[in-house]
Amino acid sequence: MARAPDFSARRAELSPSAIAFDDLSTGRRWTFAQIDAEAAALARGLRARGLAPGDRVAILALNRAEVFIALFAARKAGLILCPLNWRQPVAELTPVLDSVAVQVVIHDAALAETAVALGRPCIAMAPDGGFGLDGPGFAPQDSDEDAPWYLLFTSGTTGVPKAVIQTPRMALANAMNIAQAAGLTAADRTACFLPLFHTAGINLYTLPLFLWGGRATVLPKFESADLLALIGDGAITKFFGVPTIYQAFLAHPGFDGANLSAVTHWGCGGAALPEGMIRALAARGARVCAGYGMTETGPTGFLLDADQAEARIGSVGLPRLMTEARLAGVPDGEAGEGELQMRGATVTPGYFGNAQATAAAFTPDGWLRSGDVAQRDADGFYRIVDRIKDMYISGGENVYPAEVERVLVEHPDVLEAAVIGVPDTQWGEVGAAFVIAQPGTTPDPAAMTGWLRERLAGYKLPHHWRIVADMPRTAAGKVRKPQLRQEFQ
Repeated sequence: MARAPDFSARRAELSPSAIAFDDLSTGRRWTFAQIDAEAAALARGLRARGLAPGDRVAILALNRAEVFIALFAARKAGLILCPLNWRQPVAELTPVLDSVAVQVVIHDAALAETAVALGRPCIAMAPDGGFGLDGPGFAPQDSDEDAPWYLLFTSGTTGVPKAVIQTPRMALANAMNIAQAAGLTAADRTACFLPLFHTAGINLYTLPLFLWGGRATVLPKFESADLLALIGDGAITKFFGVPTIYQAFLAHPGFDGANLSAVTHWGCGGAALPEGMIRALAARGARVCAGYGMTETGPTGFLLDADQAEARIGSVGLPRLMTEARLAGVPDGEAGEGELQMRGATVTPGYFGNAQATAAAFTPDGWLRSGDVAQRDADGFYRIVDRIKDMYISGGENVYPAEVERVLVEHPDVLEAAVIGVPDTQWGEVGAAFVIAQPGTTPDPAAMTGWLRERLAGYKLPHHWRIVADMPRTAAGKVRKPQLRQEFQ
């Protein structure tokens, strides 16, 4: 059994007085030594409640440094932390807690009412930071690098979300992949604003930078003005956002005048960033590097280098150091198209308490099935085509909605688009396009159809159009296409 170190204890030994977190919710600044001491006290407090190694503890909170303190406390005490989606009501959270037998809920003041309603013993965060626990903590201890450390729940479009196991080894491998691509150092600073019940909030790039000895400013949640102020003040050197974040930046009146010079790396994932947005951001000095990964891959499997950001628009690059990739049905080293499959230290061992789902997620020879169709070119670079389940067949022809969306967002009246396949008596299935308009425009479906006809084959053109103000999304900003299908009916 390979061992992984106590991350917060080792960081406290290496750089005790360096700042780990600036928490804007509480105004508190945490050193690595303070983070470790607070995590040790919380670990002892949890064990004093009768929790044993392997037991599950949930946390329900907006972004705060205490979420990471709880994460490190769980490592020390041998417990499994379960970050909960604070956007969900009690009726949706209860079956999630039941599915993994959560025994205690940690919460902040803003979500205290919801936490109490979940019917488990609760531990409240102190208003001014920390947990207010006194006494000695747990001594530093190593643990199995493949043991479950925390669980992240998939979005779940039907039934109870699956609990994706995250391990210490995955965290180290993800940090290595990011550090290699983004050039992390202990002098770097990032912003933690994506929700911490999602892999992007924890792992892109806050936890990796913690392991590297860097500093994170923690914001309760995303606010364009707050982030742009931090960037303009030089408080961020490494930045990661999903497409909706970059879209919000471009729409913000303060973006054009913002000083972006301190940021040496811009990363993006969760969905493809349209070419027009990539070029608009690059013109302002933000060369955004596209990446690819899943909750099940820790998440970083691919991340473009900065010098490839504009030269290889549409690509997610090469597999990073700690990740292997292949395409189903395509010989190694050859160009082609197939389901993207991955293995390596970044990949989860499976779904907690769900052997059937775990078995279905892997090939017989141990590769994780991504569920995404990808292309590999002659240079070995990968491009994500679409989700396998999103492809539809119209008149006997395969249609990948992502291809239609990539073209559609280049229309001057279209800010964002999502395409789904819907039943049709003549063609079997046809496309239905949901469109968010550019500010100040009124998209005309007939005109857009004619515009698309010059750029795509006829069978790929949407037959149905919906102009909408917004679309249902996951925490990472991805459009929930199953919900769009329900809304279309």
